[in-house]
This record gives sequence, structure tokens and C-alpha cells, in this order.
Amino acid sequence: MLEKNMKNGIEELAYNWITANAKNVDASDYYCQTRDNFDVKLRAMINLFKKHINENNAYIISAIAGEIGNNSFDHNIGNWRDVMGVFFAAEISDKEIKICLADRGQGVFKTLKKVKPELKNDVEALKTAFTEKISGRAPENRGNGLKFVKENIKNKKMKLTFISGSAQAELNNEMEITKINKNIKGCLAIIKYKQYAN
Repeated sequence: MLEKNMKNGIEELAYNWITANAKNVDASDYYCQTRDNFDVKLRAMINLFKKHINENNAYIISAIAGEIGNNSFDHNIGNWRDVMGVFFAAEISDKEIKICLADRGQGVFKTLKKVKPELKNDVEALKTAFTEKISGRAPENRGNGLKFVKENIKNKKMKLTFISGSAQAELNNEMEITKINKNIKGCLAIIKYKQYAN
């Protein structure tokens, strides 16, 4: 569960950012109000990672973070609940890279229910998002992004925790989606990469 995974650091900051009352949302260095802000920080992150890990892996990890962050902007244009933009932070230790992204948007269920009205809950929505070619931006020919994320998380032996509403997806070699006892409005993603695993 989320509580067991969280420690002091960027995971806790991301969780506090996404769950805070709108007037208390911290506009820290980790906050990217616009896609331009996000793109600048993503490029800086790639350059930082290339100093620590294989260049190809640095680009793949950054592409995963970029896909998740760009989804926040793509699926919430004009529909942010309160604070637009994303929380985006990365941390490098001796053996692990950790990236946290969060948005205060509509969430996966509300976004996908527009194009797949038979979805009943957050768990079904997350399963659909990671396994089907579907997009909340239909009729645009999109919907491969989270499949790309899932495939590369597995190939690079990373771990992704992705939470939206009352559902949590845990991805590594396998994918497990469970109902949680919280309701995270928007999306929260935590990516972990053991630097010396590949």
C-alpha cells in the first residue's frame, strides 16, 4: 500500500501536494504549472541522469516520466479540478533513481469513462489504461502511451506505482491492480530504477 512505500522525501512531498487543500498547494521548485515548465525540467533530468547511468537507460526512464507527465496536460486541458500543472521531482541515491509525478486533474476513471461508459470503477479504469489501446482524447488515434510505459518498466526491471482514485497499480515484471482505502483525486506516479540492475 501507499503508506508502506512512502518515506520522507519526494514521495511524501508528492503525496502531500496532491492531497492538500487547493489553497495550501505548495508552488515549490517541483511544481510545473505549464507543459513548457515540465519540458524544461524533463530535459534537465535527462542530462543529470546521463552522468549517472547508461545514456540509453537515461532516455528510456525520461521517456516514461515524459509520457506520464504529458498525459496530465493532455487529458486535463480546461478540466483541472483546481490547480493546473504537475508535481515533478527526481532523486538519485547511490543505487536508485526515483521519480515522482502527480496531478490534480480528473483522474483516469473520469477521463476514460467518457469514451468507455461501461467502466464501473477506478480499478477497471486503471486496468483498461494499461492494457487497452484507448484514449480519453478520442477520436484522436492515441492510447498507446501507458502500454509503452508498462512494457519499458518490465524490460528495464523498474518499478512503477500508479494511483488514481481508489485504485493502485503496481508494475514490475507483472502488473497488480488493487483497490485502496484512499481516494487520490488526480494521478500519482512513483517510478523506481535500481541503477545497477541492467
